[in-house]
Amino acid sequence: MRLQKYLSRSGVASRRQAEALIAAGRVQVNGAVVTAMGVTVDPSRDRVELDGKPVDLPSVRWVLLHKPAGVLTTRRDPGGGPTVYDLLPRGTGGLRYVGRLDRDTEGLLLMTNEGDLVHRLTHPSFQVEREYWAEVKGAVDPATLRRLEEGVVLDDGPARARRAWRPRGGAPDQIRLILTEGRKREVRRLLEAVGHPVRRLRRERFGPVRLGDLAAGRWRELEEDEINELRRAVT
Repeated sequence: MRLQKYLSRSGVASRRQAEALIAAGRVQVNGAVVTAMGVTVDPSRDRVELDGKPVDLPSVRWVLLHKPAGVLTTRRDPGGGPTVYDLLPRGTGGLRYVGRLDRDTEGLLLMTNEGDLVHRLTHPSFQVEREYWAEVKGAVDPATLRRLEEGVVLDDGPARARRAWRPRGGAPDQIRLILTEGRKREVRRLLEAVGHPVRRLRRERFGPVRLGDLAAGRWRELEEDEINELRRAVT
């Protein structure tokens, strides 16, 4: 692991700040000052210090939160409303969310301190699937489903659903979609573009991890096999 990445993962600095600390001669590896970029360390063997104080990596943590509608995916709401961090226990303030959900969207929100994996999971080049359930205005017909899969032009370029279908046994105004880009409010804009504005929207899957029957406002730790599946999805 590169030294600046190690410092960033430890929480003492951002990647750019870590490079400045190294250049300033404030970082030591196994007792020796390091000022060159590109130095690698083995977290299991090497001792890293900043200004003479040990720097340790925190344990990797992954949390699945069922975000309710009306809650902001941010650390602080300027308007004083609730945020996703208000729903989590103490000690989880350092977790980053994996793909933002807007205020009115509910459902699966992954949170972690494994920053490099967050980047890969949310980068469009990795094509990680996000599955949504939506209740919309008007009855959705097969022609609309085909149009969503073929693609429509939004204000920031063409967009399409990898798959769009009516849930079995669902009402005519219900639809399921799988997308892979994660653009801002993409599902809402897609459905509005085909004449079916969203009344209710819920994310039910991110990559291999599913929301399941977790109640709104509740959270759980990811199982080790779920974390490994997320890693495999972007390798």
